[in-house]
Amino acid sequence: MDMTLIDIVIIVAFLLTVIVIGSAAAKRAGKSSTDFFLSGRTMPWWLLGVSMVACTFSCDTPNLVTDIVRDKGVSGNWVWWAFLLTGMLTVFVYAKLWRRSALDTDLGFYEIRYGGKEAAFLRGFRALYLGIFFNIMIMATVSLAAIKIGQVMFGLTPIVSLLCASVGVGIYATLGGLTGSIWADFFQYSIAMVGAIAAAVVVVKSEAFGVGGMHELITHPEVKDKISLLPFFENKTNIIMTIFVLPIAVQWWSVWYPGAEPGGGGYIAQRMLSAKNEKNAIGATLFFNFMHYAVRPWPWIIVALASLIVFPFDTADVREKATLALKEPAMVELVKQYDGNPAALTAEQTSRVRMLKAQSDGLGSLREAFPNVNDKFLKNDIAYPAMISKMPKGLLGLIVASLIAAYMSTIATHLNWGSSYFVNDFYKRFVNPDASEKKLVAIGRMSMVGLLVFSCLVALWMTSAKNSFDLLLQIGAGTGLIYILRWFWWRINAHSEISAMLVSFLVACFFQWGAPAIGLEAAMKNTGLLNFMDYSGWKLVLGILLTTIVWITVTLMTRPEKKEILRAFYRKVQPGGPGWKRVIAEAKSDGEEIVTEEGWDVPAGIICMMLGCVAVWGALFATGNILYGNILSGSIMAAVAIISVVALMKMVGKLRMN
Repeated sequence: MDMTLIDIVIIVAFLLTVIVIGSAAAKRAGKSSTDFFLSGRTMPWWLLGVSMVACTFSCDTPNLVTDIVRDKGVSGNWVWWAFLLTGMLTVFVYAKLWRRSALDTDLGFYEIRYGGKEAAFLRGFRALYLGIFFNIMIMATVSLAAIKIGQVMFGLTPIVSLLCASVGVGIYATLGGLTGSIWADFFQYSIAMVGAIAAAVVVVKSEAFGVGGMHELITHPEVKDKISLLPFFENKTNIIMTIFVLPIAVQWWSVWYPGAEPGGGGYIAQRMLSAKNEKNAIGATLFFNFMHYAVRPWPWIIVALASLIVFPFDTADVREKATLALKEPAMVELVKQYDGNPAALTAEQTSRVRMLKAQSDGLGSLREAFPNVNDKFLKNDIAYPAMISKMPKGLLGLIVASLIAAYMSTIATHLNWGSSYFVNDFYKRFVNPDASEKKLVAIGRMSMVGLLVFSCLVALWMTSAKNSFDLLLQIGAGTGLIYILRWFWWRINAHSEISAMLVSFLVACFFQWGAPAIGLEAAMKNTGLLNFMDYSGWKLVLGILLTTIVWITVTLMTRPEKKEILRAFYRKVQPGGPGWKRVIAEAKSDGEEIVTEEGWDVPAGIICMMLGCVAVWGALFATGNILYGNILSGSIMAAVAIISVVALMKMVGKLRMN
């Protein structure tokens, strides 16, 4: 891809601006660990909200959405749209509880809610598990997208792509801390959204892409079966169950996933903890959910749909011929040589093998357009950077800058979040409790560098953003209900969380490596179970079911937390509700009053949650229908969204918050 001088100038200017903005907070960030990781708890709602949506807007997200749209259609996005239920529950029930806890990180929750060695173990283990292992895996999926963008758009090797992508973010994230990252997020999100919208407009209108306009796009034979916002028109039970019913009915409350944690957590909790007060924590999270679900997806979806025209799937006939050709004895030998010693083949033989492999997967058009892309990266998700690579000169620089912005905002967030766990919940708690504030900041900066390096190394091993997304969902399957109930049911203890975490991880490992070895998917197909729900759905359901049974059983078989721990937690957080009646009554009988706020507003919060979901999904559907040219349907959905917002504003007044 050729870039003009103006493209290069735009990209370089953007990088320098981000580094300057992010690093400007270095002096303040270096004062204390609270300033470095929580911005001194002084952040306003609008800035935190933009930061939240920026850090979930990564360069791998449009790749993931493109993969979903090309494979399952627009309705396939319900696999993550369903997490709006989680997000709105966090807004109206948990945001104020997190801010009220006044913790340094959400992992500090373990030692105010539970007691003893088990609580300390949970805090320390999850600091390393989430802050290092899990966090590295997430950053690696983001870096994988950077690798694919580098290969498709610039022909760069994976290592060079990672070096170019990570140096700038490494500088400002380690210097400016959370404050630097938040202000950089504000600038980066603006650039990222402008670039994404510009890309969608150009793809639809430019003659270079041959789409011809929105009407031509949605009526094209390659696209018209992919545009439905709901999967019911597919007339296939397994598709409806997997991409709609399962996420809406089960997945949102039962699966832990970064950015959509049931009950809040991770970097979303970090930003809530850095808010000025409870009202700002709620406002930030509400703004984030609206922008994340209602506004941001459509530019990516439009580009993904257009990619079906520009890079269409191979026909069934071409796929079948390619599959048969790969089974021919002469070709089998060539494939073996290609996999073992590709240098022994001629350029023509190599090209032939690579094209047949791509055509057997239906991706021949992508292989033809990008013959030098590594085989392991040739998936549906590269269609997004492939489309971007065809942008006109001048605009190309802005769009590339927007992708870099998306990458940097997410990586900076995860570096600060992971480092905050390592410093506050492991190093300060277990290694050096007397460390000075300057020492803690120094350790934070060094751990950021380590996280960045290791995530880049793991990225070199990955191949698909969608596969990584599915694996992360599976690892968190069944644990989500604990994170919702632990605030409101006194009986949950540290053993509940330990057992859930262990079982969900072991189940994920089984489905990743054990199930393929014993042919579980084929066996389920033979029984007809896959006609009801896809294999990925069954994996999630079985993981949730087994994990939930185990942690509930363990909860009821182990001792509850000590009454002193439970009373101190209630006095501080004031969760309320019937799940604490026994604790409150026992405290009262002992002459101890632990209730400082009258009434329980969670029912009102749940009503607000449902109204918020209707408002956001209404806005999402309104935008989609208007883009599709369905003005009447779009107007009705817009009216539903507006009415829901009005009702929500009236209902919010019934919530207790400071």
